Formats: sequence, structure tokens, C-alpha cells
Amino acid sequence: MSDWPCGLSTGCYYRTPILEALPRVRDGGFTLIEVCSFPAHLDYHNRGQVEAAAAAIRDLGIVANSMHAPFADHIDISSGDRPQRENSVRELCLASDAAAALGCRYLVLHPGPEMAGRPTPENWYWRMQNAAESLNHVADRCRELGIILLLENMLPHLLFGHASDMLWLLGAIRGTGVGTCLDTGHAALSGDMPTVVHKLSGHLQMLHVNDNLGQYDDHLPPGDGHIDWLSLICQLNRQRFQGPLILELAGVGTPEEIMERARRARDFLADLSRRAAVEC
Repeated sequence: MSDWPCGLSTGCYYRTPILEALPRVRDGGFTLIEVCSFPAHLDYHNRGQVEAAAAAIRDLGIVANSMHAPFADHIDISSGDRPQRENSVRELCLASDAAAALGCRYLVLHPGPEMAGRPTPENWYWRMQNAAESLNHVADRCRELGIILLLENMLPHLLFGHASDMLWLLGAIRGTGVGTCLDTGHAALSGDMPTVVHKLSGHLQMLHVNDNLGQYDDHLPPGDGHIDWLSLICQLNRQRFQGPLILELAGVGTPEEIMERARRARDFLADLSRRAAVEC
């Protein structure tokens, strides 16, 4: 059986201040987390708030595996507008500082813009170049802070929504200390799931684990959608993957209902891992 740590993104409580959400997470049996950077949850610009969250994480015996960098329309490291790119890099470096203060090992970010639509072929190359140059600066800051930068595959209608985009970008970044975080829901929607673990295997350090019904980014618990989880776990085993699985679930329902889904998802993955040890 694969012994992958299974944690929970606090994004399922993104409407709740992090100091209220952390005890719920711990009491639900999760001691490994990814910190959500949604402003109503954690304002990473507010150093006092970040330090209070770091103290609560320590006091509760929780391990901050990662922080998800902010993503919004105004954050676009691939933009042709230089001031926007520079402001985006500053935001991501500020998030890196917060991640380090929280004791995170990883900073996970969406490398492309959130605007719908992939660029035209003539615009694709310069956007990729802009993103790579911007990420060089963010990666340098992460190295200074002792954290690892991970790039997440995005939805298929966006730039970096396919494994081929991710591999190009990884090759264009100067530093070698940059890895990837595989979002299972995004990969399923892009059609990359059958091969993405193999393609990213040399760079893959963690997973965002969620399911969907094949049309939308539903962030369902694993097993509630159409993803073939046994096949995915077998792929991870073959590639000797050793990183954490972070449940990234929708914040729908009461806090108790959200936690019940998270625990059920964790048990589902554990049971499937035991099955994979026999069947793969």
C-alpha cells in the first residue's frame, strides 16, 4: 500500500477566517493542510494576521504543507503589459513571504491568467516567455526563503491547461528547484489524465485531489465523479510518487457537512490504495 500523507486545503472554508477554520480542520482529524490565500480567509498582506495564523498552526499541532498563491484577473505574469507583470510578480513574492512565515514547504501557483480563452498561436509564444521570465523572479524569492515553488496545471480553456504547456514552461525557467502540483480535476477535464503522471513524473511533488462529472470544475470528493481513481493510483505507484495528496474540495454546505465529505474522501483514497497494492 502507498503511504501518501493526505491533507486538506483550507479553501473548503474560504469564507471563514483562518483562525476559526483551523480548529475545525484539526478536530476533523486532519493535521496536514494547504493554506488558502482568499482575502476573507487569510489576508497575506497583513503580517500580523499571518503571524497569528502561524502561531495557531503550531499550537494546534498542524503541519502547513503548502500555501496556494493568490489568483485573480489582475494577477497575470504572462501579460504583455509590463507594469501588470511586475505588479503580479510582487504579489506572488509577497505570498511567498507569507508561506515562509506560515512554515510551508511549498508555494503552489497558477502560472497563467484566469481569463477565459487560450491565446492565439501568434500570442502563445510571447505569453509563455513572459510567464517564464516572471517565474524566474518568483522562484528566486522562494529559494531565498527556503520554500519550493510548484506550478499547477490549469483548466483546459486557459493557458497552462495542458501538460504540454507545463513542460514547455518548466524547460524555459532557469532554476531547477521548481516542481509541479497535479490538479486531478483539471487534468480530467483537459483529457490529460491517462498520461499526465508519466509526463510530469520528473517534476511532480504533490497532488490537488478532487473529482468532477466531466463538464465543470466541481471539486467533488474523490469517488463522487467520473475520474478512474484506481488507474491514477496505479500510475502514481509505477512512477514511485512519494508526495502528499491534498484534498481540494468545494466549500458547499455547513462546516460539518464539508468535514464529513473530507473524511469520507480520505477513507476512500486509503481503501483504494490498499486495493491498488493488490491489483496494480
